[in-house]
Amino acid sequence: MTRTKTQSDQQVLDVALQIVQESGVRGLTFSAVAERCGLSAPTLVQRFSNKATLTRRTLLHAWDQLEAQTRELAETTPLTPAGAVELLIGLSQDFGDADSYADGLLLLREDVRDPALRARGVAWEEQLVAALDARLPPGTTGAGYALAAFWQGAVLWGAYRTDRPLPAYLDEKLRAFVDLLVSPNK
Repeated sequence: MTRTKTQSDQQVLDVALQIVQESGVRGLTFSAVAERCGLSAPTLVQRFSNKATLTRRTLLHAWDQLEAQTRELAETTPLTPAGAVELLIGLSQDFGDADSYADGLLLLREDVRDPALRARGVAWEEQLVAALDARLPPGTTGAGYALAAFWQGAVLWGAYRTDRPLPAYLDEKLRAFVDLLVSPNK
């Protein structure tokens, strides 16, 4: 007779993702997850087999959350250039301070190394670019991709700044770039 799970895999992965966000992949251990979620480490090993599987499932869970957040913002922001900026700033809200952003960059290493995680990155790029293209005027071919790439760079540059919060920095930089994209003769 099988026992009823006291916590779903999703709940366990939420805990694991929190650990990864705080301590990086190196901090993700069965004992760390067990301590936080109240399940035993052997129970977690039964569910996830090994650390590599736990790590992959945790990072896939993170991709699920990012795609859901992107979808939600795409459904709720206006189909205007200002809506494109709003969407990107919305995606930037959880980046935190420079230290937490730098820790997040370490996750990119894991994503780039794993084919399944790389595929999720490609899918998200397509999702994000399509959402941005829908907010930019017709005839601005490639502008959604350019805006997404500019946003990624602006987030990186913004992490170096201590003179203002990241959302304020991004708002200024993204609005100026969108203005260039939609009014190139200015």
